[in-house]
Amino acid sequence: MQTYIFDFDGTLANSGKAGIMATQAAFKDFSLPEPSENIINYYMGIPIEVSFKEMVPEHEFEDEEFSQLLAKFREYYQKYEIDNLELFEGIMPTLEKLVERGKSLFVVSSKHSTALLRNLAALDIANFFTGVIGSDQVKEYKPAPDGVLQVLDHYKQKANNAVMIGDAVFDLQMGKAAGVKTCGVSWGAHDVDSLISEHPDYLLNKPEELLDI
Repeated sequence: MQTYIFDFDGTLANSGKAGIMATQAAFKDFSLPEPSENIINYYMGIPIEVSFKEMVPEHEFEDEEFSQLLAKFREYYQKYEIDNLELFEGIMPTLEKLVERGKSLFVVSSKHSTALLRNLAALDIANFFTGVIGSDQVKEYKPAPDGVLQVLDHYKQKANNAVMIGDAVFDLQMGKAAGVKTCGVSWGAHDVDSLISEHPDYLLNKPEELLDI
């Protein structure tokens, strides 16, 4: 494999607590029912522009109200991420070895590119990646293939030599739709059974196992 395309949250970094606290705090500010930790984790793989409406389907959002809710979430997230964002054990040495072997690394995330780039820099891993694509840089969000297809097209990567790596079913569905290999990882927020149900090409338990695919 030459091209490794990573999800961010739950794959490269453990940011679950920040996302949970920011979501619940934002919903509370707008007098919306606070979603549970399990519900937030389930939707962690898709952008908040989609997931927030899914969490409260009974609520009819006005455009201005929804924009304010997203802004409030991002405000809280930036506050909480400082103490709650960390790389999963084994990610740093694995990225180092992949780069040493001449592999091309990318990130395709449901997170806005501003926060994504800030997080990658804070974790000191930004330099490993040739390209980074956030939710604001695609027309259709995960599980649509747009993010992966953009990597393949813009950076001249071959689909038959690329793999999409993520902890959520949305990542695997996106990879399949784009025609690349798929790799589920068990160390993120999503349960392994849901990943197995998507029949990924690979299912890994430790980051260093990426060196063998």
